[in-house]
Amino acid sequence: MEPVILTTDRLVLRTVGPEDTAAVHAAAQDSEIQRWTLVPSPYLPEHARAFTEQMVPDGWANGSMFTFGLFLPGPGGELAGMLGLTMRSLGSAEIGYWGAREHRGNGYVSEAARAVARWAFTEVAVDRLEWRAEVGNAASRAVAERAGFTVEGVLRSGLNNKGVRRDCWVGSLLPSDLGLPSTAPYLPARG
Repeated sequence: MEPVILTTDRLVLRTVGPEDTAAVHAAAQDSEIQRWTLVPSPYLPEHARAFTEQMVPDGWANGSMFTFGLFLPGPGGELAGMLGLTMRSLGSAEIGYWGAREHRGNGYVSEAARAVARWAFTEVAVDRLEWRAEVGNAASRAVAERAGFTVEGVLRSGLNNKGVRRDCWVGSLLPSDLGLPSTAPYLPARG
């Protein structure tokens, strides 16, 4: 799939490339990003280069991962965060994100998550968008809930962060949560 550009009232969501390597590297030096996400720690320039020059374009090209940089509009468009959708199975994707330290608390990541979810539901035939975060990552949970995700519970040993199994929260967003149709029929459990 060719990368797309999405816009919200306050952001331009676009793929990242070599011109964004320095900004990605600088933002990922934040200890909170390294603690709560799966980025390597320490996060070296070669990690940022591999991400922007190989991982992101390859994900778009083979349809396995759709990564968006969250940029403020205008000249120089400062990087406010990153958001990616990783395809997990037919009609199902997992969302992951981080906000740059200086832009946290502005609602940018929730705004971007809603826009990317709409795109995924209408253009990529995703019928379930799943969010996971280590138990205790209250900021990620707040973003997910503001974006409309329903927290479904805790998965014991549900994620591996830097070689350590950890319990995680799991939540979902469905097309119907945004008033959109699904591509496949959905029969919810009764009772």
